[in-house]
Amino acid sequence: MTRPSGASPAAGTGAGTTLRTVVLVRHGVTELTEARAYSGGGVPGPSLTTRGRTQAARAADAVFRLGKDLWPDLPRAGALVASPLVRTLETAAAVGRRTGQHVRPDDRFAECVFGDWEGLTPDAIAAGWPDEFAAWATTGTDRAPGGESYEDVGERAWAGLRDVVTATDPGAAAVVVAHTVTIRALAGRSLGAPASSWRLLRVPPCSLTVLRFGLGEDGEPALAEVTAAGYPTDA
Repeated sequence: MTRPSGASPAAGTGAGTTLRTVVLVRHGVTELTEARAYSGGGVPGPSLTTRGRTQAARAADAVFRLGKDLWPDLPRAGALVASPLVRTLETAAAVGRRTGQHVRPDDRFAECVFGDWEGLTPDAIAAGWPDEFAAWATTGTDRAPGGESYEDVGERAWAGLRDVVTATDPGAAAVVVAHTVTIRALAGRSLGAPASSWRLLRVPPCSLTVLRFGLGEDGEPALAEVTAAGYPTDA
């Protein structure tokens, strides 16, 4: 795969060189990831497993190769932003070591707060909260008990993304290390898709999702290209 998307490099926003590039990186696996349990933004842990650290190293190498032999039409990696949770900071640290960038934490890119569902598997949640879980998973607007909805995550994460895009020079790609729901929300909102559909995007551990934006007259990011989970790095 040599291009970040099948779209024109100038899709609706002028010359491709004016586009702002954001690379969303999901963190590596943790014990809760491997148990298929919900690990949200309301608690700082857990840490990456050994496998997760291997994935993070592979993702870091992929980010380092942007603009070189991997997607050579993209700019090289620049600013590095991460959710403040342990697993994302550990993944971002691996990226920073490879690219020479300092990690800047930003709370707005944290995972969805799952509230009462924290640490539980989908089967356990469906058994205890069948109606609430079905609504949370399908509407995009219903909140987890004591937690957030997809739409809530999209609102706060989009504010963070807007700031990142505005500050990004077209000659460098901003890298944001985040989580499944957060990346789904950012990609879905970028595409103008309803929040009820954001859950359909698959985001493997340490995959790269590349979004390229122009800036509208109002300063709002306007999506020009997207590669969803374009470079999975699973071990």
